[in-house]
Amino acid sequence: MAIDIKTNNSSGLERRVAISVPVDDVKSAEDKAASRYATQVRLPGFRPGKAPPAVVRKKFADAIRQEAIESLVQEAFKTVLEREKIDLATQPHVHDLHFHEGQPLTFELHLEVRPTIALERTSGFRVTRIERPVTDELVKEQLESLRDQRAAWAPVSERAQPGDMATVLLATADDSGAIPEGKEYRIVLGSGQAIAGVEELIMQTDPDGTREGTVQWPADFPDEAQRGKTKTVRVQVRDVKRKSLPALDDAFAREVGDFDSLDALTKAVREDLAKHVAREADADVRQRLMDDLVAANTFDVPPSWVNDLVRAYGEMDQIPEDDRQKFAGEFRPVAERQVRRDLVIETLAAREKLAASEAEVDARVAELAAKRGAEPGAIYASLQKAGRIKEIERSITEDKVFAWLLEKNEVQSG
Repeated sequence: MAIDIKTNNSSGLERRVAISVPVDDVKSAEDKAASRYATQVRLPGFRPGKAPPAVVRKKFADAIRQEAIESLVQEAFKTVLEREKIDLATQPHVHDLHFHEGQPLTFELHLEVRPTIALERTSGFRVTRIERPVTDELVKEQLESLRDQRAAWAPVSERAQPGDMATVLLATADDSGAIPEGKEYRIVLGSGQAIAGVEELIMQTDPDGTREGTVQWPADFPDEAQRGKTKTVRVQVRDVKRKSLPALDDAFAREVGDFDSLDALTKAVREDLAKHVAREADADVRQRLMDDLVAANTFDVPPSWVNDLVRAYGEMDQIPEDDRQKFAGEFRPVAERQVRRDLVIETLAAREKLAASEAEVDARVAELAAKRGAEPGAIYASLQKAGRIKEIERSITEDKVFAWLLEKNEVQSG
């Protein structure tokens, strides 16, 4: 089509392209749509495909008009991409469409293009690797966590204390003061599952007992509408259970895993913690290096990509609809940081030929299969079905990119 294209109000990665489709092209699109309808529609008194064009145009005017518009917009969009050499970041939007008899079709395309990333500086950075020591206290905390995971809960006949688990029926008075039927909850006191006032009421109530009291909702309660409100709460304690931790001895070590003694378990815990803090230190080095690289090579990021990431995390974290706007405002800087990071990795992988190869992916899958004692082919098929092969490709590519960056920059111990 001999369409007229004019770029208006471009800002950052956004483009607004005004498009005008000549009258002749508009008429041609309408004729094609009308001809298609004439061969397919059935009208009373006419054999299929034999209805007069004028009758078909009158009967299906709106549908013919819509089909013509859609075909013209699609064709114009393709022409814009080819003529303007646009690399789209996301699907465009049509605005201000005008379609009148005997006149050109006009509309505006709102586009978002992929950024051009030069990355002129990738070396000369210095980052500090900070690895926290694995202290006896950290090892002790981990052993206590293992004990806690294997704790037994035994019923007690006394009132609940911090750390106990209470099964309760809770009910809160409505605006009229009426208290409905309670709902059952299992609450570990002191764990933050219930607000402090409700926990106090539970600890004041005997097992099989019921108590009512006024409770003030805290000023930082997640639901802003409830903050600071005072309500009557009814608590019925059905039972109280107290945690009993296993002894930290050789028998416990054998129960946890293939350990002959508590000393062997303690050694394994220390080694695992050392590996964990090393991974944390490595990840921190990567992030510091990436932050320095991004700061030295500024570029725009597509707003739609940031919005999509914010939306995805909001859905994954099951953020309530009423809290989505607040969540988006708080999470947006994190999402933009992630998008920049991904763009840098993608750019370097392409420029320096660091993308994961098929052989490298196969080798990684073989490693996973060996750990699971399974056949590589079966593991590959399982990963492919779950859509995780791309995830492995990205992981390998990212490792190669950071290995390349670490060779060109200085990492010092802190």
